[in-house]
Amino acid sequence: MLRLEEAVFGIPFHRHLGFKLTGAAAAVSLATISVFALLSIRSQREHAIGEVIRGAALFSNTIASSTRDLMLEDQRHDAYRIMEAIGRLEGIEKVRVLNKEGRIMFSTNARDIGASVDKDAEACTACHAAGQPIVAPTTSARSRMFRANGHRVLGMVTPIYNEPACSTAACHAHPPEKNVLGVVDIGISLKEIDESLRTQTLRMAGGALGAVIVLAALVSAAARRIVFRPVAELVEATRRVGHGDLSSTLAVRSSDELGLLANSFNEMNESLARTRRDLEHLTGDLERQVEDRTAALKSAHEVLARSEKLASLGQLSASIAHEINNPLAGILTFAKLMTRMLETGPPDDATREKCLKNLSLIQRESERCTVIVRNLLDFARVRPLELKMFDPVRALEEALSLAAHKMQIQGVTVVKKLEGAGQVNADFGQLRQAFMNILLNACDATPAGGTLTLTSHFFSGSREVEISVADTGSGIPPEHLSRIFDPFFTTKERGTGLGLSVVYGIVEKHGGSMRVTSRVGEGTTMTIRLPLAEGGAAAAT
Repeated sequence: MLRLEEAVFGIPFHRHLGFKLTGAAAAVSLATISVFALLSIRSQREHAIGEVIRGAALFSNTIASSTRDLMLEDQRHDAYRIMEAIGRLEGIEKVRVLNKEGRIMFSTNARDIGASVDKDAEACTACHAAGQPIVAPTTSARSRMFRANGHRVLGMVTPIYNEPACSTAACHAHPPEKNVLGVVDIGISLKEIDESLRTQTLRMAGGALGAVIVLAALVSAAARRIVFRPVAELVEATRRVGHGDLSSTLAVRSSDELGLLANSFNEMNESLARTRRDLEHLTGDLERQVEDRTAALKSAHEVLARSEKLASLGQLSASIAHEINNPLAGILTFAKLMTRMLETGPPDDATREKCLKNLSLIQRESERCTVIVRNLLDFARVRPLELKMFDPVRALEEALSLAAHKMQIQGVTVVKKLEGAGQVNADFGQLRQAFMNILLNACDATPAGGTLTLTSHFFSGSREVEISVADTGSGIPPEHLSRIFDPFFTTKERGTGLGLSVVYGIVEKHGGSMRVTSRVGEGTTMTIRLPLAEGGAAAAT
């Protein structure tokens, strides 16, 4: 389960809520059981010590009683032998007899005989208070605990009272007012009792620890089954939902908070799945609508682009008609002249020479018309890119020749600052169309007497060519400058808004870029930058 939790939650097991809860339960259980164990051990110890004290008091009284008659008959040596025999019993540390002055009259340890003890010492305070003996001390007052030979010893003193038989005996001269003549002091080893209590304490501690471990294991097992496994399943299901899997559901195993949480998760998951299905249907409908609208806009764009070209052709009609009319007039004139010359009769050498000269002029003017018509057809034709290597200045020059008549009519002066631009890999007709649209826009924006400046420049570092057309027209307002390349945006009354959009598309298809700068009342500059072809070095003019 720890591996499952670590895999699900992604954190070390010692930081899991289950580990903390189990640890807390173990700590509380350990503290509770320890308190009860300590209280139980203390109670047992006190009970055992009490029993030992009562036994020692009984044993001490028995010694005093068993030697009473011998002491009354002044047979103290026999009494001392009895005490010495008792002192050799197992568990008896010592047996002593002290007189009322604290002198040791007998001791199982012969070195103590004749020595005196301090009445204020611990061994004597049980029977003395303020320097005077206590007539009848309690059993607990007569006992004391001390350490000897590395273990605890229970000391018990029993007073020897001055009985009438003792005070009147011939061997004693104890006045009747003396209540206590001495004490019997015995020492009983508590080594076995302490070892028994220690063993019992260790057993109880081991039992408490085992109980804590068992309880912690039970709490952990119950918590894992009731809490942590459902939580782990919920986390795993939540992660699957986060990755987009809405098919999983949780088993509701209880009616408590976790059961309610699992039920709420299932309802949320079902709601999300239903919402996703609705969104997918809606997205599918939107995609179809967008495709339909895109197709319609593309068709409209093509129609408008073709209309833009037709509009441009209409603007060129006057200049094209003028260009074609001149050679046609020459052809017609020379044809009529040759007809008259040949009507007079067979031509002589001089007439034949004039006819050949006129036919040469007719041929040259016819070829001129053919070039003009071919250029016009190339401009109007919609076709894919036909890439070839050429100098883009040539396309600009040809577009300028087509628009020259319109500029001449409007009184616009053209200033050329053109240099060899190098070779580009492009479609000649489409670049010419782009330059034609720019020139016509510039011509429309330039008033009579204005100037168009054509500039080309080669950048050796970036290997690009830049061609600019600058007019002295009215300029473009700042609020319109960012929209001039948008399809269908125009400020002309009869414009389609596709002229510059077509230019931008052509330049972009050739991997180039466009830049427009304009100031209202001063004019506009449109710049086309195209990449040079590999090996297309600039040729200076």
